[in-house]
Amino acid sequence: MTYDTKDNEKELIIPAIKGVRAILSAAAATGKVKRVVLTSSFASVIDINRKAGPGFTYTGNHWNPLTYEEAAAPGTSAVVAYRGSKLYAEREAWQFVEQQKPSFDLVTLCPPMTFGPIAHPVDNPQQLNESNAKLWEVAAGCKTLPEARVPVWIDVRDLAKAHVESLLRKEVSMRRYTPASPDKFSYELVASILRKKYAEAREEVLVVDDAALPESYDLDWKSVSEDLGVEFHSFEESVVDLFEGLQAAGMSPWTT
Repeated sequence: MTYDTKDNEKELIIPAIKGVRAILSAAAATGKVKRVVLTSSFASVIDINRKAGPGFTYTGNHWNPLTYEEAAAPGTSAVVAYRGSKLYAEREAWQFVEQQKPSFDLVTLCPPMTFGPIAHPVDNPQQLNESNAKLWEVAAGCKTLPEARVPVWIDVRDLAKAHVESLLRKEVSMRRYTPASPDKFSYELVASILRKKYAEAREEVLVVDDAALPESYDLDWKSVSEDLGVEFHSFEESVVDLFEGLQAAGMSPWTT
């Protein structure tokens, strides 16, 4: 996906909806598929205007109230339109199952920022996914640390585990989850971890005086743990394992 768009509806929203519809239609045509687990996004859950703070927990019962018209409007930023694309793609999936009554049921997972080691080949930083690219940016010595606009996250391995268990456990039929670590993160914490773990990083990574975690809303990680048996990696594990894997593949932000 890209934020470099000229028409939000044609480039972001409609392709997302059509993609879900096409895959579910193909699955339904076989008559043999028993369950579909859909990777949605926290973007389809969060209500930006709520200004939710500490003590508030987003669950699978919450939906982003963004209207289709707002998301598709020419003056809407691509960031907001992207949230709309995730929202209406997921709504398409639930509507499909309700109306078409296919052979399968549905589980959707709505994760926030996703960090951790990469399994597929990556030759350069430009090929990193959006979340991990921010970690690389910090490691490479950015002059100003990014802002954690969404300070909730999950390790990719924990998210993968949630997908597999969602597929295998009959009792979670037609459930919607917000998989996330119990702990918050900040890019100040990223800088602190890198400087502590890697001597070479101390030459590049910004010195931070305070790596305190932000106070903010939570996601309902307990349901993911209890229903799907997911045990969460720590943020330090996620960051270190990412860079260990990248260095093993010949990519390092601290070598020329």
